[in-house]
Order: sequence, then structure tokens, then C-alpha cells
Amino acid sequence: MMDADINFHEPEHLRLLRESVARLVAQHMPREKARLWDRDNIYPREVMAELAAMGLMGLTVEEEYGGSGIDIYATMAVIEELAKRSSAVACPYIMAVCYAGMNLGERGSEAQKRELLPKVASGNLLFAYGLSEPNVGGDLAMVETHARREGDEIVINGAKRWCTGAHIADYIFCLLRSGPKEDKYKNLSIVLVPPTLPGVTITPLGHLGIRGVETKDVTFDDVRVPVANILGGEEMWNKGWSQLAGRALEVEKLELSACALGIAEAAVADAWTYAEERVQFGKAIGQHQVVRHMLVDAKTKVRAMRMMLYSAAWLADQGLPCSVETSMSKLFCCEGAAEVTQICQRVTGAYGLSDAMDMERYVRDAVSLPIVGGSSHMQKNNIANRLKLGA
Repeated sequence: MMDADINFHEPEHLRLLRESVARLVAQHMPREKARLWDRDNIYPREVMAELAAMGLMGLTVEEEYGGSGIDIYATMAVIEELAKRSSAVACPYIMAVCYAGMNLGERGSEAQKRELLPKVASGNLLFAYGLSEPNVGGDLAMVETHARREGDEIVINGAKRWCTGAHIADYIFCLLRSGPKEDKYKNLSIVLVPPTLPGVTITPLGHLGIRGVETKDVTFDDVRVPVANILGGEEMWNKGWSQLAGRALEVEKLELSACALGIAEAAVADAWTYAEERVQFGKAIGQHQVVRHMLVDAKTKVRAMRMMLYSAAWLADQGLPCSVETSMSKLFCCEGAAEVTQICQRVTGAYGLSDAMDMERYVRDAVSLPIVGGSSHMQKNNIANRLKLGA
């Protein structure tokens, strides 16, 4: 018998946080702007400034570096609320608080933390991930972009692909081959590369969804970076693989789960309203059994997604082992969002295909999520491996 009752209600401070973010969304992220940001691939920098003014950029930064203390659960709540309206805001927020804040806090040197974490907390620092390459996707340990030491500098040559937001980032978080590739998981280093350096070329890649933060190809031609830009300091040269593991990796799976949840919730809310207002055959379509069943299935799936995400977020917040749970969350929530948004699109019929309605954007964004940030099949492999299936 358990010692205490299970409580699935969020604490009061999180309810108030959600209400604050919802007010910001209503004031600074109206539907018309969200459609514009998506259509024209616009990064709404002014909204990020509003998030910073509310103190929301410091949720992954310890107080001694200018943040409010690490609160992964609250961070996911903010991402969820933003994603309900626009990936063009949710994704840059992730680039700041998760890519920059979590990786610097977990793996940065003390000098890097003191220099960069206050900028994260004030809303003045974004990281883009430079992990994938033209020939390297899930098997990251086989990266080909090469780095060599020359005195106090690192010289980088190669190419990165799917480098979302590279053009708006302050640093590209690059996983580089820094020694012979025969030692697959050794001779890898993570280096923070400013995208404005000579020799860095950024070109756009067309993308179905998750727009507003354009996806880019990035090439490096004899790009010179100070040795001080090695994540964790000079002593972490050739130790980059170990820096990819840890809580920041778990949070990457959770942040995409939170995006998926927010998008699915928005789709259900819009389809629900449509079903109550749209009249066919003499009554609202929400009174027809087939539509009722579709929306109830979607609503139930979203409820399960919420439980999956926040149970894993709680474990990560407590610093408890959670690699299985975060992979389950990423798998279930991202596949769930793709399913739910397409159910809701069918409820709205032809209107759900029009860019005059947000539904088609929800679908485009959602179908991307099972692929990015570690595909669903990779998550299944992670889960089976962690649970030692067939070992």
C-alpha cells in the first residue's frame, strides 16, 4: 500500500505560469501573426523579448548565473503553451532554454557558464544544433565534419545538415570528428561555432512544417574557432561523445513531446469548436456519432500524451533515471500528434486543407515530429536496448 495519495494536479505556481503564458500568447501571438510567421518563415524576435521580460528564459539556468533555478517541468509547460499557437516561437524558445541553457548548465566549463548562462536567462543567446550531416543521421558517432588543433585555435572543415535556426543562432553546437574515425565513439569533440565567422556558409533547406525557424545546410571551410569554445573547456577535447548523454539529451526528447502535445491540443480545440458550430443535415456535426467518436478518440489520446510527457518530465526534474520514459514520451506524443491532427483535419473537412484555417499547419508541423530529434524507430530501439530485450 502506498504511503501517500497520488496527485495528478499541477501545483499552483504552474497553473499561474500557464495563465501568464496564455495571456502573452493572446496579446503578442494572435492567429493572424502565427499564420504569417509560418507562411513567410519569419522568426518573431519581438516575442522572445516578451518571454525574457517575463523571466521565462531562465527556467533552465541556476540562480547564481542569473536564472530562476532549473525547472524542467515548468519549461515543458511553457513549450506546450507556446506550441498551441506557433512553432515559430516554441522552437526558438527551445533553442535558448534547452539547447543553450541545458547543455551549458550540464556540460559547460565554469568560464562558459559565467559568460553565457546570464545571456540565456536574459533572452540574448540561442544555440542551433549542428549534429546531423549529409551522410550522417541517427548514427551520430560517424560524423565526418573534421576539426584539428592549430595552437590556440581549432580549424573546422565539413558540412552539417538540418541545422534548424542556424541563421538566428549565436552559436552552432557542433559535434566534430577530432581524431581518427576508427575509434568510433572516441575522437569526437563538441565545439561552439559562431555562424558569423569567416568560412561559414548557410543555405536554406525547404521544409514541410515547423517553419519560422528555417532549416539550414551549413558548410565550414577552414573556419577558425578559439580553443576556449570547446564545450566544457580544453580538457574535453576528444571527449564529446560523453557530453551528448545526460539530462540535456533527455530534455531534447521531452521538448519535442511538449511541442507535440501543444499542437495536438490546439487541433482538438479547433475541431471541437468547428463540430459545435458547423451544421449539416439539420444539426451540428458534433451531434453525428461518427464525428463524436473521432473527437473523443482524439481527446483521449491527448490526455494520455499529457500523462506520458509530464511523468517523464517529473523524473528528469528530480534527476532520476528516465531514459526509457523520455523515449516513450517522445515516441507516444509525436506519433500521437500526427494521428490526432489528421483526425481533426478530417472533422473540419475541406476547410482543414485551407491556409485560412490553422488546421493544415497543425498537420504539417505534427507529421514532422516523429522524424526529427530521434525518429520513432530510434526511440523504439532505445527502449528495447534499455530494457535489455533479447540480451
